[in-house]
Amino acid sequence: MSGVQKIFLVGYMGCGKSTLAKRLARRLGWRMVDTDHEIEVLEGASVADIFHYEGEEHFRGMERRVIEREMAGEEPVVVSTGGGLPAWQDNMVQMNRAGLTVYIRRSAEQIASRLSPYGRQKRPKLRGLNDEELVAFMAENMKERAPWYEQARLILDAGQCSDEELVRQILHELNQ
Repeated sequence: MSGVQKIFLVGYMGCGKSTLAKRLARRLGWRMVDTDHEIEVLEGASVADIFHYEGEEHFRGMERRVIEREMAGEEPVVVSTGGGLPAWQDNMVQMNRAGLTVYIRRSAEQIASRLSPYGRQKRPKLRGLNDEELVAFMAENMKERAPWYEQARLILDAGQCSDEELVRQILHELNQ
């Protein structure tokens, strides 16, 4: 995989993509882009507000524009994608063509235990759910998205791994 200039981290919301992308980009000396953050800057509104006022279709179109920009760019980049981005249109196919896609896989229970109250509030689909409802919703939603996530070139079971172990696994794959 040497020669790869684009890495796309995919997986369910709250699985740790943004944190991992920052660490990986720092280790590689590459730029890091978080699609949610980029959209918030472009739109001047939070993801939750964009979903509420503009709708999911608008948000997914913005995600697509951000990844298209990064795929077309010359600079090496690590991209942390939104949880639903891989399941939208042909985004996974395009990211697989452009670089290395890495699925950060965790169970619904693992992700729920990682989410702070703020983490729940900022994600429109998780607002107002109690712990049991949260896990049930995420498990079902993850099952629906699994066919797209599993198209990633590298699948990492992140449940028992530290961020450093995950970074090492990705770096190992890059050096193959």
